[in-house]
Amino acid sequence: MEYKGYVGRVQFDESVGLLHGRVENISAVITFEADSVEQIEREFRASVDEYIAWCKERGKEPERPYAGKFLVRMDPGIHARVAASAARANMSVNAWVTEVLTTAVDPARQE
Repeated sequence: MEYKGYVGRVQFDESVGLLHGRVENISAVITFEADSVEQIEREFRASVDEYIAWCKERGKEPERPYAGKFLVRMDPGIHARVAASAARANMSVNAWVTEVLTTAVDPARQE
């Protein structure tokens, strides 16, 4: 689910029969729950709106969702080796770095 740039991920807890969700693309903890698919989206949106209102009340800027872009500075020699590795894999540097980082942060992909 996506709302105002925030992405929500939902899991079903069958032990209590509830859907539990969390906003994934910020470090702040925003959670929500409901007992139906229709209701979980409303709860997600309400939680995002409540977070934004809470920040505003405190004079704080709400955390912006991750954009999916970041700049990395590295030694030129490493940069050349990264480019060569990407070329050997028939990938762009961006695609190769994304694959390497995804493998590094997702233990399931390391197996």
